[in-house]
Parts: sequence; C-alpha cells; structure tokens
Amino acid sequence: MGSGKCHSLAFLRTFPPSTHEIETFTSTKQDPDANSNPPTFPSTSPSHPPQQQTDVVPNSHMKLSSHVGNEFAPFGQHGFNSVISSNNMITQYIRCGDLDSAIRIFEKMTVRTTVTWNSILAGFSKKPGRVDEARRLFDSIPEPDTVSYNIMLACYSSNGNMEVAKNFFDQMPTKDIPSWNTLISGFSQNGMMDEARELFLAVPERNSVTWNAMISGFVESGDLESALKLFKLAPLKSVVAWTAMISGYMRFGKVQIAEKLFGEMVVKNLVTWNSMIAGYVENNRGEDALKLFKVMVELKIRPNSSSLSSVLLGCSNLSALKLGKQVHQLVCKSSLHSDTTVGTSLISMYCKCGDLEAALKLFLEMARRDVVTWNAMISGYAQHGAGEKALHLFDEMRNEGIRPDWITFVGVLLACNHAGLVNLGIQYFDKMQEDYGVKVKPDHYTCMVDLLGRAGKLVEAIDLIKKMPFKPHAPIFGTLLGACRIHKNLELAEFAAKNLLDCDPTSAAGYVQLANVYAAMKRWDHVSWVRRTMKNNKVIKTPGYSWIEEKSVVHEFRSGDRIHPELASIHEKLHELERKMKLAGYVPNLEYALHDVGEVQKEQLLLWHSEKLAIAFGLIRMPVGTPIRVFKNLRICGDCHQATKFISAIEGTEIIVRDTTRFHHFTNGICSCGDYW
Repeated sequence: MGSGKCHSLAFLRTFPPSTHEIETFTSTKQDPDANSNPPTFPSTSPSHPPQQQTDVVPNSHMKLSSHVGNEFAPFGQHGFNSVISSNNMITQYIRCGDLDSAIRIFEKMTVRTTVTWNSILAGFSKKPGRVDEARRLFDSIPEPDTVSYNIMLACYSSNGNMEVAKNFFDQMPTKDIPSWNTLISGFSQNGMMDEARELFLAVPERNSVTWNAMISGFVESGDLESALKLFKLAPLKSVVAWTAMISGYMRFGKVQIAEKLFGEMVVKNLVTWNSMIAGYVENNRGEDALKLFKVMVELKIRPNSSSLSSVLLGCSNLSALKLGKQVHQLVCKSSLHSDTTVGTSLISMYCKCGDLEAALKLFLEMARRDVVTWNAMISGYAQHGAGEKALHLFDEMRNEGIRPDWITFVGVLLACNHAGLVNLGIQYFDKMQEDYGVKVKPDHYTCMVDLLGRAGKLVEAIDLIKKMPFKPHAPIFGTLLGACRIHKNLELAEFAAKNLLDCDPTSAAGYVQLANVYAAMKRWDHVSWVRRTMKNNKVIKTPGYSWIEEKSVVHEFRSGDRIHPELASIHEKLHELERKMKLAGYVPNLEYALHDVGEVQKEQLLLWHSEKLAIAFGLIRMPVGTPIRVFKNLRICGDCHQATKFISAIEGTEIIVRDTTRFHHFTNGICSCGDYW
C-alpha cells in the first residue's frame, strides 16, 4: 500500500434486490451438468427412475431406533402412491440433514422400495462417523442395486476409509461409471492422487465428473502442474474444472492468471464467484474482492454463506466497518439471517473492526451457536484486552455442553496473556490435553512464550521452548525476540534473532526487531550492521503504516507522510495537540525514535508517526463524539501509546487503535491494556 492513499469503499452502499433463489454448491468436485453421475453421493430421489429399481419389497421389521414417534400414521396401507409420498418425505428430510425424522417415517412404512432403503442409507452416509450403522443398514437391504453399492462406497470414501472402500469396490457385482467416479473422487479428496491416477487410467469410460475429480484432486494436493495438464486434455471442460483451476492459481498467488480464466468462462456458477472472491481475500486484495462481490450482487446472483464469509473477512482485513455493516444489512434481508456460519463471520468482522459491543449483541441474539461462534467471541474479547470476560465466556461455553477445540484454547491463552494472568494461563495450558483431550499445537506454545515473555519471564520462556515436542517454528522466536525488546535483554534478543533467521532467513521482522533492540541501547554501529546484512541478503522491510476509514473511504498514512492531500491541516492539528500534551505533562519518549539524529529531529519524527497522523486526521474529519478507529500493520510504539492516552483526555474522545497483537481502547487518559502490552 502506498502512503497517503484514499480508497473509496462506497460502492456497496445499496444492494439491489434479487429475485433468484439461493444457489448452493457444496463441492467443487461435483458437476452440476452431470446429475446422473454424482461423484460423492448418487441421487436417492425417486425422480430418477433410470438409476434405481422401484420394486416393492415387504418390511423386514428392521428397527433403526428404539424411539418411534406417533406423529405419522402407517404408510404402507395406502398403496404405492403412499410409498412414493413417504419416499419423497424421507428425501426432503435427508436433504435438510434431519435424519431422525426420516428414520421415523422409514420405521412406520409397511412397504419399502429399494429407493426407500437407498434414501435412508444416503442419510447415514452423509453423517461423519456413522459408517458401521450405514453398513448394517446396507446389509439389510433386501434387493440392493448399483446405487445402493455406490452410496455405501461413497460413505467409506467420505470417512477416509479408502482401503476398505477399494476392497468394497473390488467386490461389487456390477460397476457403472458413477462407481468408478465415486472411488476416484474418494482418493482425490483424501489426497491419494497416485491411486486416483491409477483408477483414472483404468476406468472404461470417462465423463466430465471423472475429469473434474482428478483436476480438483491435483489442485487440492498442490500439484497445479498436473492439474493444468489434465485441464488442457479434458475433452469437455465443465464449470467445475474451470473453477478448480481458478482456485489453484489463487492458492499459488497467480492472481492474474486466475482473473484471465475467470474472464474467459462462458458459464459461471456461484462456486466460481466464491473462488474468485475468496482468492482475492487470501492474496490481500480485499478491495478487489468487494468490488467483485458488488458485481455479483448486481447480476442478481444471490450469495451463500461462503460468499458472505469471504466478503466479511475482506472487510475485516481492510478494517472497513461501515462496509461490513452494509453487508450485515444485506444478510438481514436475505434467508441467511439465521445462518450460523454467516452470523459467526459477522461477529468476527465486528470484533476485528473494533466494535465489540455490536459483536456481543449479535452473539447474544443468535439462536444457534457452534464452537466456531464461541471461539470468535472469546478471541474477540481477548484481542480487545477483556481477558476476564473472555474467560467467563469460556466457562459459559463449557456449561452449555460445547466441547472446546484447539482454537478455543488459543483464544483462552491470548486472554490470559493480554490480561497479564500468567499463572492462570499456565494452568489452562497444562490442563488442555489432560482435561479436554486437546493436543497442544505450535500456536499454543507461541501464546505461552508470549505470555511468559511479556511478563518478563524470559528464562522460563526459553525453558519452555527447549521442552517443545516438535521443532520450534519461526513465530516462536519472533515472539521471544519481541519480548526481549520490551525488556531490553540484548543477550537473549541476539539468541532469539539468530534462531529466527535460521528458521526463516528472509524474515524482515527478525532483522528489524534486532535493530530496534540495538537502537534502544544506542548501539548504532550494530544497527548499521543489521541494515547492511538485510541489504546484502535482499530482505525488504515491510513499511509501517496506519489507516482510518471515513465516509467509506480508507485513508492510509506512513510515518513522515508527505503525500496525503490534507497533510497541512493534519500537521497543524498535531502541533496544537503537542502543545496541549506537554502542558498536561507529556514528555516524548525519544527511545522510540530509532535514528541516530539530534533530539529536536527525534521529537519531530515521533510527532509524525503514522498512528498520530491518522488520529489527527480522524479528529479533524469525524463528528464530535464519534470514536476514532485507527489500524496499524505493526505494533504501536511506546511513545504513540503514551501520547494517545493524553490525546483521548484532551479531546474527550474515545480512540481505538488495533495493531498486530491487540486492540487498545483509550478513554479519558487511560488505555484498556493497563499499559501491559
């Protein structure tokens, strides 16, 4: 991002109403144009008579559940039409994920067709971990057909039992093309591309589903070269294959090629649009993602939960709160207003954009919360320094019977870290696996090193690193280096920097942090050496910048900015604030002016830090009483932190600053972090 830039985000001020139904695509490996050959779950709908037998078979009195509801009258006595009606109801329940209701109808039926059995079997096969029940049901089918075998095969594949799936495939009395496609898809989805390729070469006839499964599999496994070869060879390139290639190019950062493919596509489905939007966000091109989303909505293509989650993540990355609110309005007007995934994405967006109050309101209003929802709110509290609230919410989560996962504990440890609850953090870390069965991951160790290091327990942090059951990764030493800078421990800083650069020789953060430690101790010769080493190794430092959103326009500032069109007014405001701050007792902390220059110049450099420029701009342009929300791509410096406390008291305005580690809420001269950050 260039300094002083202004980006308009007003293009989503209104959303045109859509008359189209919501389209849902659950897998990039399924060809919507090949309904007769689904790669994962063959159709169980009675509207496909060529695929299934409709022979009526008597009830074998098999019971699937000890509980049978009384809502349904016996179905078999009403004849064949009643069987078809019951089958349709079962299929609808299965499609909605309500297996229990489907089973109740199934158990009431006195006459069942093979379609009936296959529908229930598909219901079990779509539920992870219920393979054994599905197999018992399959073995009970009086007259299984090829579709029955294909559903059971898909069940083994979707549960990762590929050895069993291959043996089952080999023993099938008859195999059609969907049988081959199902097994090929299973191997592809489980990353077993050698086995998938072997089957692909042996299949007696290939259709678009066969090609899609292989192309998507190579993309998912990271073999873009093989995917491209097959894509070029495919006689019929379906929308699924095109979309898979777009996803692959986006994943490897080849955005321009993905854009070219997208432009060449004659037919696009919702998954295609979602892949482009998500790809832009993953490649830090949030504005492009939002622009494409606008085009999609204008074309009356209704977004699904995946579309909205990507767009909201783009809003979070840009810290575009107003735009995020516009997307929220769109959600409220759609049938996705009660969708848990979308609600969770909104909570995360509000937390990351600094509006914790709106996030909590939405959290409390949600009818259904899953573990991801709880994690989003716990992490939100942690990022905003509300450690005790985060831990209280964690207790509520457990009381409601929600089982925490490893991400939950990242949030819990962050909460302890930002609140300075060192001993409690250690207790949670020690109890994670023993009490909750959560395996410790590198992210948890990074949190613990930060927890200990921030508290000045640097030796304990190093001891923990030495006890890790796996090789420490770069973030571990980066975190330790940051703690060494805070506590001015040069010896351990050099140790951390050496190990960080051994893990990642291109890490600009390692060089910069070490140079900052030397600068704080006035070791200017060492600072020069670090900078020369960076230059010799062609390591480029990420420039620090801050940004603020005003009337749907994002304004960016670099330290010492000379480009922004309102710079003269901003400097005038800063000089006014400087005079008032000094009268109130502010003394510039020259330690954070990391240049070997005179004191007057150092004060000037500090006054023009990017976060101060953004705050001054906000005070000039925002209505009185409106919270000032500033975002920075690096850690806020100590002098800016101190100065912002003074400014919040002088101006009587809440100032919220988000840096790379947390939110700081400044009100009446006090920061929410309690100066522990």
